[in-house]
Amino acid sequence: MGKLPENFLWGGATAANQCEGGFQEGKRGIANVDVIPAGEDRFPVALGKLRMTACDEKHFYPSHEAIDMYHHYKEDIKMFAEMGFKCYRFSIAWSRIFPNGDDVQANEDGLKFYEDLIDECLNYGIEPLVTICHFDVPMHLVTEYGSWRNRRMVDFYLKYCEVIFRRFAGKVKYWLTFNEINMLLHMPFMGAGLLFEEGENEEAVKYQAAHHELVASALATKLAHELIPDAMIGCMLAAGNTYANTCAPEDVWKSMEKDRENYFFIDVQSRGEYPAYAKKMFERKEINILMEPEDEKILRENTVDFISFSYYSSRLTSADLEAGEKTSGNAFATLKNPYLKASEWGWQIDPLGLRITMNALYDRYQKPLFIVENGLGAVDMPAADGTIQDGYRIEYLREHIKAMVDAVDIDGVELLGYTAWGCIDLVSASTGELKKRYGFIYVDKEDDGKGTLQRSKKASFDWYQKVIASNGEDLD
Repeated sequence: MGKLPENFLWGGATAANQCEGGFQEGKRGIANVDVIPAGEDRFPVALGKLRMTACDEKHFYPSHEAIDMYHHYKEDIKMFAEMGFKCYRFSIAWSRIFPNGDDVQANEDGLKFYEDLIDECLNYGIEPLVTICHFDVPMHLVTEYGSWRNRRMVDFYLKYCEVIFRRFAGKVKYWLTFNEINMLLHMPFMGAGLLFEEGENEEAVKYQAAHHELVASALATKLAHELIPDAMIGCMLAAGNTYANTCAPEDVWKSMEKDRENYFFIDVQSRGEYPAYAKKMFERKEINILMEPEDEKILRENTVDFISFSYYSSRLTSADLEAGEKTSGNAFATLKNPYLKASEWGWQIDPLGLRITMNALYDRYQKPLFIVENGLGAVDMPAADGTIQDGYRIEYLREHIKAMVDAVDIDGVELLGYTAWGCIDLVSASTGELKKRYGFIYVDKEDDGKGTLQRSKKASFDWYQKVIASNGEDLD
């Protein structure tokens, strides 16, 4: 096995709405992610099918406290540093900076919180990787403006970007404009704060919102390059190649269509223009994207510097709608692949699929890649002595890191870094559960909100520490 680059950015990743808590502290405003409950209504709300614009007493909202990193970040970052993190990917909650989204002045309390968090990282030599928008949309922008279906969102977003770029210039080099931007198509309310009116063309609304996000991303890239000359700005894709169920040409074509559905966003962000297949699709479906005269120029001249992505599993599709059983527990429901094992939540485990995905992305874009999410959600049970033996997580990560190294060393893929998802236990975005744990660090918190919030190391903590220290060479 060959070596990764000496400056490879090993680390972990979280999202504000899944770990911070303190959802109304420091003058923070309510966001779309705050009103998505746990339980049976979670998916209907996340899809924008069940309208929920405020919290009620009938539901439990796990993000409100989460693991309370708002008050524990110093302790948590110290543990990240002990593991040897070179990089920590986190998101800024938009409503901490602009509580309503259209406020005249930024909220100093929110800026100070993130400045302190960033300084804590830098004190340990940890490079911050900041996601500007990780599904967060201030709720006022949803109810007052319709969120990203409204062109005015571009200006609100850019004002937010300018404030954080100016405040953290010289401290943050790596930025991501939108987390899993393609999730807009699959979880419209969670991903972009979109709600739908009865009878409207939902697909047209989603692609119009996507256009506004793409323009906002391009303008944010331009602004960052102007304000932070050494900045690297990336896009972020929920990735995973789609396999054909059989070698029937119809199945192969269907898999190509499914991949293009997700590549669409990154094609625009990386290549700078709408791909021909998307334009033809809009024609067929009579989707008329409203654009300003300068939009095409903006997209063309402000492409991203690198491609970041999440990878948890590959996907499988068929032209035959009755082809077989589908997976569950994931926004990307696919056919079950008989050649793969699955997690407790039905996510198919495919380490080689990571190498395949990396090669597909690098071949397509010829830009550096960054794996910013990869991990295994599982139920971790502390033993009588308090230890947590999560060998299944070590095995999952070991095989994926092997595939990652092969993509770099054998295939020549340029890779900036790897940040394991949920490096500390947090609320699952898909299910709202805390028992679906990803972390190297166990947090004593249960689905019903009970727990001490005490942090403790899992077996994977020491293992990942060794992996980082050896730059990926010691995976035993």
